[in-house]
Amino acid sequence: MLLAAQTGEAIAPQVPSPPAPPVVVGAPDAPATTPGDPDRTEAEVQRSSAAADVVVTARRRAEQAQNVPIPISVVGVKELDATGSFNVQRLQQLQPTLQFYSTNPRNSSVNIRGLGAPLGLTNDGIDQGVGVYIDQVYLSRVAAATLDFLDVQQIETLRGPQGTLYGKNTVAGAINITSRAPSFTFEGRAEVTVGNLEFKQAKASVSGPITDQVAIRLGLAATSRRGTVFNVATGNYVNEQDNVGLRTAILYKPSEDLSFTLAGDYSRQNPECCAQVFVRVGSTQRAANRQFDALAAALNYEPPSRDAFDRVTDLDADLNARNELGGLSLRGEYALGEGTLTSVTAYRFWKWLPANDRDFTGLPITTLSQNPTRQDQYTQEFRYAGEGKGFDYVVGLFGFYQDIHTTGTQRQGAAASRWLIAPPAGGCVAGSTALACDPSVLDGLTASNDIRLKNFSGAIFGKLNWNVTDQITLSPGARLNYDDKVGSYVSIVRDAAGNLVPYSGGTARQAAQRDAIQPQAFEDEAFRAWNATYDITASYKPSRDVLVYGTYAHTFKSGGLNLNGVPVVNGVVQTQLAQIDPEKVDHFELGAKTQFWDRRVTLNVTGYWTQISDYQAIVNNQSTSTLRGYLANAGKVRVRGVEADFSVRPSDRFTLYVNGAFSDAKYLDFENAPCPPERSGGPAAPIGSPGGAAGVPGAQSPVLCDISGQWLPGISKFAFSYGGEYNLPAQVFGNDGEAYVGIDANSRTKFSSNASRSIYTDIDGYTLANVRAGFRTDSGVNVFGWVRNAFDTEYYEVLATTPGNTGLIAGNVGDPRTYGLTVGLSF
Repeated sequence: MLLAAQTGEAIAPQVPSPPAPPVVVGAPDAPATTPGDPDRTEAEVQRSSAAADVVVTARRRAEQAQNVPIPISVVGVKELDATGSFNVQRLQQLQPTLQFYSTNPRNSSVNIRGLGAPLGLTNDGIDQGVGVYIDQVYLSRVAAATLDFLDVQQIETLRGPQGTLYGKNTVAGAINITSRAPSFTFEGRAEVTVGNLEFKQAKASVSGPITDQVAIRLGLAATSRRGTVFNVATGNYVNEQDNVGLRTAILYKPSEDLSFTLAGDYSRQNPECCAQVFVRVGSTQRAANRQFDALAAALNYEPPSRDAFDRVTDLDADLNARNELGGLSLRGEYALGEGTLTSVTAYRFWKWLPANDRDFTGLPITTLSQNPTRQDQYTQEFRYAGEGKGFDYVVGLFGFYQDIHTTGTQRQGAAASRWLIAPPAGGCVAGSTALACDPSVLDGLTASNDIRLKNFSGAIFGKLNWNVTDQITLSPGARLNYDDKVGSYVSIVRDAAGNLVPYSGGTARQAAQRDAIQPQAFEDEAFRAWNATYDITASYKPSRDVLVYGTYAHTFKSGGLNLNGVPVVNGVVQTQLAQIDPEKVDHFELGAKTQFWDRRVTLNVTGYWTQISDYQAIVNNQSTSTLRGYLANAGKVRVRGVEADFSVRPSDRFTLYVNGAFSDAKYLDFENAPCPPERSGGPAAPIGSPGGAAGVPGAQSPVLCDISGQWLPGISKFAFSYGGEYNLPAQVFGNDGEAYVGIDANSRTKFSSNASRSIYTDIDGYTLANVRAGFRTDSGVNVFGWVRNAFDTEYYEVLATTPGNTGLIAGNVGDPRTYGLTVGLSF
């Protein structure tokens, strides 16, 4: 487990005015105190020779992390600042079982243990498998995870199904983010960072009392950085950073038993982003004149570089990734009887205004591709956490409503005909009347999409912790959930003259246009279902510093609607494929949490086995003749593994941590998968062979392949994070403090970056190392220099096949070496 300062200490500002009792870090609306002794300062806590347990609210009550029978990783504000982990993408470098992939904010996925969302397809009609919560408010869009953390106190990552304690059911885990609470003691902090690539970041927050009963906190953050990829077509650096965030919270505490927190926030990204660069060309089984190099030669095109780490592109379409989100929440807590009644009411919005170049080249193939989206969500949760003689419990009600409206546009350009339509045997010569040789066939062809979703989810849930003896606890939990989704997908396609392209029939010209962009429509498709979740955990605590536990959970991921379109066969929209069944999950887990050597050493080990039926994935269907990928249910998936988290503090001067994960993640049964690019255009292979099709031997252009036994995308077999810090007493300009040097690194082995594993989209393993050195004082001054990706490792974050099945592979290259200086002050 990643503990605060990697030592097991809970770090917090100074205590508010007495007689408020000491409350632990992470508790909702908790006064910011150090656990155990309200007179200890932050510096004294950091120097304590015996590490106090980090305290979390994973089970909706304040508990020491080592006493919670759930695998949890905890990162405090000190680690977030020291390692530059200002968003989830950076956070994954500290937590080997957390995976984050993004080609732009909308096309992002957050996975835990390889589960959460299908890699490579964003779909408004399905839920996420990993819940992201900020101050107990569920965020339904992964886009929220791409924004900067704002005035955060700590982040808890819970691994495994979470549905009997949390508002929204999630099958893979939850990321629980706790902001700094308003304080009745005046306090503040500010931090400024500058670095290469014109990196600039400023963060500040201030808090204090307005009256004896009202306190306020204000926070802001801004980040900017020059892009890491140069666009030779426009003369601009792209894939830049341009983020701004604001947050405020007002705490009203009329009595010791009652409090209300009103919070509001707004975050905005507005970078010129997101370009995927040329990586390689992989041969397919299509005709030679239908593969990338031949098509590029026919159009006198050559990429600006065939080395992705030259970091250049020539994209000719506009790029933008404007991403806005924010909201309001009101949380009330009332000490009632032997427990606490909590109400959380929230409104959130998300607005996405993109522009993309979806042909990944400098050719005018697709000149406009965008899906502007507006979402509004409303949540209400009531929860009571109580206790009795020999037991405690949580019961709750949760309601969620979401309204999404997406209006997409795709337009083809002058090079589209030659690129997307098969040319005559002799190629395009002067006077040819072949459709591929006539730019006007596809030039200006435009699809206008209208996608709508109304999504309601309601649940009642509860969890009981029954102390059978002083050492044995049984913790059953249950959830009853109802989902109601109603959605529409309408795609109208017109040629350059404004004429409608029919669903079927028509001229050869219209058939070619339909092959490029298929019009279709279905409206008021509905998914409605009840589902029950249950779990049970047995834990045994033979001593103060040892906890052994086992868990079984039977849970689900909500079904939904396929709102990226479905196949059209002979002009008939296959609306029976619009609905997606729920995933059915069986999860087993065994774990042990231990501390020894006066709690200077922490070692936690977890083994798990998760099996999913009706896994939601990108599939093809043998009953259709289309090659279009869409979302549906595929057979079975299994993920199993072992995780170990180790930290040690042999002295006040030295800390060390190592976290590791072994994962075996594969499709057990997936016969209707999309074929990898190397199988495109070729004959079907025997069932079960690598990349083999599950079709009729000898058939041409298989539309599906059996990939049973292959890796799940996005997860490495081995992943590690490790590092440490050493400090010495020092004096600078008459100020007493400590000089320190630290290193944080992470390593992972090869992983697949495609829904169906391909020889062209495996990403080799890599190691990233970050180092820092600085000086800090007890009074809150912290100055340090840092280097990230210190060895300038060249690596890919994501590789992707591109439209048209030409063999072109594009990708996101990871950041190069960056360095800078951070100056922080707190009081």
